[in-house]
Amino acid sequence: MDVRECLDETAFHQDEEGLWRGWFWGYEETRAQSFKCMSVQAHATFVKPFLISNTTARSVFLDRSEELIHGPYSEWSKEFWTARRSMRFAKHLRDIGDKFRKSYLGSTDKKDNTVLDEDWRNMKRKHGDAKGGPYVAAHIRRRDYLYAHGEDIPDLKDTAKQLEVVLKKLNLNTVFIATDAPKEEVDELRDYLKDYKVFKYDPQKEVLESYKDGGIAIIDQWICAHARHFIGTYVSTFTFRIHEEREILGFDPDTTFNRFCPNTTSDCEQPSRWPVVY
Repeated sequence: MDVRECLDETAFHQDEEGLWRGWFWGYEETRAQSFKCMSVQAHATFVKPFLISNTTARSVFLDRSEELIHGPYSEWSKEFWTARRSMRFAKHLRDIGDKFRKSYLGSTDKKDNTVLDEDWRNMKRKHGDAKGGPYVAAHIRRRDYLYAHGEDIPDLKDTAKQLEVVLKKLNLNTVFIATDAPKEEVDELRDYLKDYKVFKYDPQKEVLESYKDGGIAIIDQWICAHARHFIGTYVSTFTFRIHEEREILGFDPDTTFNRFCPNTTSDCEQPSRWPVVY
């Protein structure tokens, strides 16, 4: 564990007053007096003594702290998965996602073998139990991600090419995209995929006002979790949550742990596989 120069471009920058600005999880007025990159391969409990020895600050913001290894509560543990399986998305948000699946994607839990047991403790699926709806789902991160991880994601044209490879392989003609891309980029992607049906969930005004961006994100994740095949974005927590939902539902890992590769790279490193543990 040590402080070193940042290996990748970050989403934080210094303003004219010397303070650091960036994404502090919605707290727009928050500023940091200093910013450093840490290289860590250690248990989370080692962070506290390290910080005590290396800073006098009263408050420390650890971005990407989910990367720390949490010992018996890591993603490979029974303890983690017991807690995670008990954490279900709110039913009213799942219902909106299910209605969209049925109306536009020809997808229902009965047909897709994704019926939830009423009691989460009885929900113990094997890989391959779930079939998924007749569509490919994609999480396509854009906007600020282009600055922080631009070299790790493809442009829209190459994104479309990678989607088309999967669609042809599975003999499917429908794509659902969950994305923060502006409308003009969504339209551009649709143009590249003009031979296929491309769907995106656009909430009605009252739905957005009631459930905000966080609720809409859950609806997107729920729809992605039920696809025949899913492709995510490199090191995105939004993508990771979809992985977890698909593990709980019982999908074949080959249909879940996939990511878009950078341009001209067809064999990039794919996401780590965190199989559900009962």
